Amino acid sequence: MVELPHEMKAILLTEIGADFKLIDARLPVPEFSDQEVLVKVEYVGLTDLDAKFAQQGTPCWQYPRGFGLDAVGTVVAGPKGGHPEVGTRVMWHNDIASDGVLREYVTVPNFALTTLPSDVNSAVAASLPTPGMTALIALYKLQLEEGDAIFIESGNTCVGQLAIQMANQQGLTVITSSPKHASTALKKLGAELVCDEHEPNIGLKIQKHFGYDTVHGVIDISGKYTNKLLEFLQFCGRISCVSGLATLDEALLFKKAPNIGIVSLPGAWLAKSICAQQRMSFLGNVLADYLQQEQLWLSEKEIIAFDAESVQRALRSRIDGDSHSYQVIKVA
Repeated sequence: MVELPHEMKAILLTEIGADFKLIDARLPVPEFSDQEVLVKVEYVGLTDLDAKFAQQGTPCWQYPRGFGLDAVGTVVAGPKGGHPEVGTRVMWHNDIASDGVLREYVTVPNFALTTLPSDVNSAVAASLPTPGMTALIALYKLQLEEGDAIFIESGNTCVGQLAIQMANQQGLTVITSSPKHASTALKKLGAELVCDEHEPNIGLKIQKHFGYDTVHGVIDISGKYTNKLLEFLQFCGRISCVSGLATLDEALLFKKAPNIGIVSLPGAWLAKSICAQQRMSFLGNVLADYLQQEQLWLSEKEIIAFDAESVQRALRSRIDGDSHSYQVIKVA
């Protein structure tokens, strides 16, 4: 068994809001229960979800508290005969109600972990759980068939880039919106049509390109243009909302009768659903397979130092819209 230290370095969130604050701290190394393993954290991924919670927090949080949701590390201790075994490299999306993963050691329920193949890069894997699982769930909710048309809003974001690639591999016709500068890159990822996110009549552009002005499914990532997206969704089409549900136009709802799905990774933990938490592991396995088969391309990855100042600066760039890259903190 690996000899463990008594203390570890951690980064804590002490204040939320526009002027959120992170601090460096020293904490005791946690003890694991019968259904947990102790993991030595190697990399932590920063996502738009982290940026959101740094500003808003959640009702289940008290401060100061640990921060961070996505990580890759190695199991260093656990119950005798338990799984995964000591020495196994794992990836996971953390319980939002528990301490965050921005620390050197963390306990994790063994059923929520994904074992990583030896040829998968740890830093790349750490950047995937939140955006990758979000993209997968959003696509599953749409229940589209090969040849159907999908509109992915904000295709330049991390979730959008992954959703475009996954949808393309499912044989869907992919339409997306983004800033103009991202158009060429998104077409390389598999988008057949890329619309300027500020274009006033995207439906007309779709009609000119394809000969029809409705799509079978929509992934609404930002939540800023939900009513506009519903306008070119076919009758009884499906929409997956990643950022919650906006105030919807009742006349438009009556006209389109959409099937609306809400995507919430934290909900699997907040609902205390073991089945939903185990599904996290399943989704992680899907992502690990994508990586092992080199079926996902990730844009530029920014490596962040493991200190509060560097992490706070990285989160600020994300909040300000200056970064849509995959940000990863090197812990060990």
